[in-house]
Amino acid sequence: MTVLIIGGSGFLGTELVRQAVSAGHHPAATFHSRPGDCDGTAWHRLDLRDPLHLEEVVTSVAPDAVINTTSGGADWTVTAEGGIRLALTAAERRIRLVHVSSDAVFSGTGRNRYDESCLPDPLTPYGAAKAAAETAVRLLCPDAAVARTSLIIGNGRSEHERLVHALADGTQQGALFTDDIRCPVHLEDLAAALWEITRSDAAGVFHLAGPDALSRHELGKLIARRDGLDPARLPSARRSETRLPGGLDVRLDSRTSQQKLRTRLRGAREFLSGNGTKLT
Repeated sequence: MTVLIIGGSGFLGTELVRQAVSAGHHPAATFHSRPGDCDGTAWHRLDLRDPLHLEEVVTSVAPDAVINTTSGGADWTVTAEGGIRLALTAAERRIRLVHVSSDAVFSGTGRNRYDESCLPDPLTPYGAAKAAAETAVRLLCPDAAVARTSLIIGNGRSEHERLVHALADGTQQGALFTDDIRCPVHLEDLAAALWEITRSDAAGVFHLAGPDALSRHELGKLIARRDGLDPARLPSARRSETRLPGGLDVRLDSRTSQQKLRTRLRGAREFLSGNGTKLT
């Protein structure tokens, strides 16, 4: 199976590439500014805002499946239109598509636990862009899989882990919110689950998040303890007292998806304990 990883040089894309190469496969992957450094991978520059460029890359690779890990943040032309453009291309060429989405498609208003049947109700431009791309994928590619995930943590390399270190050593100002609740997932577990879905014929919506619902401050303290930092040095605040947009308490319920997968999605308390062993 020839697989093209869109956003292969990003945080999640890099792990997908690493796992594929470690298993003896040779994936193709795209980058926007610079390619990744994993040998055994065919790298292609891609701008999802350019339809002709996308056609050229897909024609060159001729993939059997595409995993879209790209996140253009709140940039509608990348996150929404780029995802829609990719779905159109996959539909026209009958390519299997696995589209990675986010818990940002939910508001956390009126409820906080969301299973795979819940409809998006985003509060932010990023969430709206992700929801638009999801809708296009599900309409244009009925056999595609949409995989929503939450905060991704990974052996010190995630944005949240770097922030914890910066706050603890005083090189960055700010605070970790005590009322901003998510269900963190480990990078390796998420990538393994995506590969399992890609190599199957599973379709529909999957939730790929850990079972532990934690505030960003609770998560920060776990990271600090794992890394030998003093959790007491982490400033705390309440996001509800700021003007920052977005849902406060958004918990992805992944139980139904977990029952369909061999890959076990560990909770943050386990994988940040220092003795959690990855199982698939």
